[in-house]
Parts: sequence; C-alpha cells; structure tokens
Amino acid sequence: MKKNIIRICAAAAAVVIVLVAARLLFDFSRNKKTTNLSGDAPVSSGRQSKTLKRVNDLLLSGKKSEAVSELEKIADSFKGKQEGYEAVSMLADIYNKDGNFVKAKSMYHEIISSYSQFCDYAFVQKNISSVNMSILFSDIVAAGSELYTVAPGDSLAKIAKRFSTTVELIQKANGLKSDVIIPGVKLKVQNRPFSIIVDNTQCVLTVLLDDEVIKTYDVATGKNNCTPIGVFQIKDKLINPVWYNKGTAVPAGSPENVLGTRWMGLATPQSGYGIHGTTEPESIGYQSTEGCVRMRNEDVEELYSIIPVGTSVTVIE
Repeated sequence: MKKNIIRICAAAAAVVIVLVAARLLFDFSRNKKTTNLSGDAPVSSGRQSKTLKRVNDLLLSGKKSEAVSELEKIADSFKGKQEGYEAVSMLADIYNKDGNFVKAKSMYHEIISSYSQFCDYAFVQKNISSVNMSILFSDIVAAGSELYTVAPGDSLAKIAKRFSTTVELIQKANGLKSDVIIPGVKLKVQNRPFSIIVDNTQCVLTVLLDDEVIKTYDVATGKNNCTPIGVFQIKDKLINPVWYNKGTAVPAGSPENVLGTRWMGLATPQSGYGIHGTTEPESIGYQSTEGCVRMRNEDVEELYSIIPVGTSVTVIE
C-alpha cells in the first residue's frame, strides 16, 4: 500500500512537471515564427528548401514511398534545424494518416524533444493524445497490452475483470460488434491499469498508463478548490445517470440534469462526488462546480469506455 501511494505521488509530481513544462513551451512557441504541423502531407513554407519542395511534388504526384524516403534522409541530415523539423513533421502526418500510429507517435515525440524551438507544443501534444487513443482503440499491440486467446467459458465481462479493463475497450480495440466471442480467437487486451490525476487549479484531467501521459482533458472543478484533495478510486459507473437534486429525481436527457451522459463515482469520505458529463460545456476550464469533476460529454464518454471501476484517481491542488 505504501509503495502504491509513493508511486502515485511520484506520478502526480511528474504530471505537474509536464504541465508546467507544457505551459512554458507553449508560451515560448507562441512568440516565435513557427512552421506548424498542417495535418496535410504537403507542407507550405516560404523557407522550404529545394529538397522539401521536391518532396511536396512527389506527394502531390502520388509517389508517397519516394517522398517518405527523401524525408527520412532530410530528417537525418538536418537534425535540430528548420529543414529537419519540417521533414519530421511531414513524416508524422503521413504516418498518422496511413494508420501507422506507432511511427507517428515516435515522430511527434521527436518533434517535442528535438525541435521545441520551432513547434507549437500544444498542437503537437494534442496530436500525441490523438495517436495514443487511436492505438488504444485499434488492434495494435503496444506497451500495456497483449494478445489473449479466448478460452472455453470466457465472456467479455470475465476477460475485462481478469485484466482490470472494460468490455467497451476490448470491443473497440478488436472491432467487435457484439458480446459474442469464440474460443481460440485472439483478442487484444490492456494488461496494465490506467490512473487519473486531476489538477484542481489548472482544471485538467490527465490519464496515465504507468508514468506515460496518454491524454489530457480540460475539465471544470470545484469552486474555491472544493473538489476533495487526495487519492480515491472509481467506485461505480453509470450511463445516462439520473440526477437526484434535493430529493427530486431529474431524468437522463433533461436539460436540467447537470450530470450529462456519464457518471463515474469517486470513493471519497463524503459521498456524492464524481466525474461526469455536463449540460453546460461553456463551464469547462473553470472552477465552477459544487465539487465534482465535470467534462464535455464526448470526452467523458471516451474516458468512460477505457476506465474500469477501481481505477485510481489522484486529485491535487
């Protein structure tokens, strides 16, 4: 137990450092003339070399493999320089579009580690989060996952419980349309638990796999820091929850139901706190709740699908 608390505290400290570094890099990058990742393969820049213009011509003419080969050479030859940054950015976008998420993630991390003076840090970090979720929801077996062979008598619920994951994540990762599974089939499953850190002041929720940041979400937290501080666990989960307000049951779907589409209750000393959706998305990013952690509905639905009951949630000031 003591070791787990120490590990969680260390992870929390690491996330705080990441958030501070992200803010500093973001502020730094805003004041520089940057060449942002475009999301499209061809990159337009007034400072492009003849070589990079040739790469763009290759991409526009459909010769992607030749373009990738050229970009890899440029990236190796111009490490730490503008041309290298543009080459790595183009490679990251190409790999991402092609569904080669592992390579795309590697390229995005290289941009942050080697080209922070050129890049828009917040935008690159957003791309990393997107790629992380694409890997989670695909059949790619990466860190924290494995292939499991379905045994006679297995069900998705049993497998999810065994690996401390969710039925929804198993279904999404393996493209399953129903709960029916056949013995002998191999399924990708997560084999290491996620954890959550909520920064009460910054209004940010971070999902970690071991010490790796998988994704961050903007959230709303409690007014005047009233969200309980400490280490808790997810104790229950509800889809389309009913909100009980001063003895009145407000049904799911009602515009007066402030819980939105999902509820994940926290095992806090005082009951009634949880992570949930909202009917007030404009409140996200502010300390505006009565103590709960509020998320956009699309975000809480994504989080709900990967976080099982029992997940550790650390709330820091």
